[in-house]
Amino acid sequence: MDKHSLFQIVFENDTKAGKRFDVILLWCILISIFVTILDSVPLLNQNYKEHFHFIEWGFTLLFSIEYLLRIYISPKPFRYVVSFWGLVDLLAILPTYASLFFYGYHYLLVVRILRLLRVFRILKLVRFNREAMVLLRALKAGSYKIGIFFSTVLTIVVLLGTIMYVVENGENGFTSIPQSIYWAIITVTTVGYGDIVPHTVLGKFISSFAMIIGYAIIAVPTGIITVEISRSTDKKITCSGCGSENGESSNYCTHCGLPLSKAKS
Repeated sequence: MDKHSLFQIVFENDTKAGKRFDVILLWCILISIFVTILDSVPLLNQNYKEHFHFIEWGFTLLFSIEYLLRIYISPKPFRYVVSFWGLVDLLAILPTYASLFFYGYHYLLVVRILRLLRVFRILKLVRFNREAMVLLRALKAGSYKIGIFFSTVLTIVVLLGTIMYVVENGENGFTSIPQSIYWAIITVTTVGYGDIVPHTVLGKFISSFAMIIGYAIIAVPTGIITVEISRSTDKKITCSGCGSENGESSNYCTHCGLPLSKAKS
């Protein structure tokens, strides 16, 4: 089989053989990740360590052959090596070889899960790519507002931490301002580890206030992103009277008040 035929099978999925190759590859990736996860369980590692080691090296050699094959059949090998998929394929095999010199590095084989992104190409899920671009555009459009919001939150947690340090008089775990800021962060974010707890009445009141603020932290960024997504997906209708743009759901122009039914038709 010549290079062109191999290229069609390995890099493309338009043919039956190419799709079969990609599906088999995905199953191998899934099994290798599952084996790596099981190997990290102490009891299983103690009883089946040699079996896991054998399976791990088997998959590593298989993926190494595949990686070298991709380089061999690529029209521009260097371009593949430095591409996103080339780097992912390389990272999928490096941890096992690194484990020969550094203990425990083979557990990094879970990075192979990145190779499952190939399922987008196999199933031709182009629509998901478009939806991802909509989300990225929304994040970019709202980045300034989100940045301002998080700056405000940072200011609030610093103030809360400083106040709690003073209120608790450096006791009950509030031994320093950085430690108190740590408490403010886990309280405002509603994580609540409970390793630092205020004991004074005023301290508990401030804690209650911080917990209530925590709900706004979740709601505000979500609202900003939701609005930007709505703006990016909402089709615009140009008013024939003033020329301003309006949302598709609008019946009247928000600037001059003229009906938009003619523009819709």
